[in-house]
Amino acid sequence: MTGSERVDDEKRATLRRFAALGAATPLAGLSESAAAETGESDARDAIAGYLSLTPGAHFSKVRDDLQLGTGETQHHLRHLEEHGVIEHYPDGDYKRFVPAGRFDEFEKQALGYLRRETPRGMLIQLLENPEATAGDLATALDVSPPTVSKYAGELETAGLLSREDGYAVERPETVLLLIVRHADSFGESAQQLARDADKLLEYHG
Repeated sequence: MTGSERVDDEKRATLRRFAALGAATPLAGLSESAAAETGESDARDAIAGYLSLTPGAHFSKVRDDLQLGTGETQHHLRHLEEHGVIEHYPDGDYKRFVPAGRFDEFEKQALGYLRRETPRGMLIQLLENPEATAGDLATALDVSPPTVSKYAGELETAGLLSREDGYAVERPETVLLLIVRHADSFGESAQQLARDADKLLEYHG
């Protein structure tokens, strides 16, 4: 087997894995026979399935994780969006994608910041320890205090953090549920938080 054949096999396996999830998504207006003839059905189903597990992913992450080409990814995302399967929203320099109609504006903002390592770490630390100070966050995340201050300002502007009396996560139950539902796509610290979610929900409730 050549190197290119191995890459193609890996790509097909990746697409099939996510397509099994996306196949349950109603692709309104998509001609299944035409899509099958052009080999597009698996790719579109895979994108839909992938975004159900990784909402808030930006274009490059969708493309790279599914091993698609740039033009191929643009084509399928455009089609899925035109047919109401997914939607996008701007987040700074990024265009982020989510299943259509599933998240409100607060949740979209939260997903965008949860896709960034340091803001995600800050939110997770504050959910676990609401009394954490800026210094505590800097130590826990191994970043500088100015970095914490910078992201705290961004999170406050986005409506995800209050700095009136220390740091407090806005709508903590909502943020926690987003992390728990999609913990596998957020990494180890999110997965650990998900394991402790019952206790945290009791605390915040």
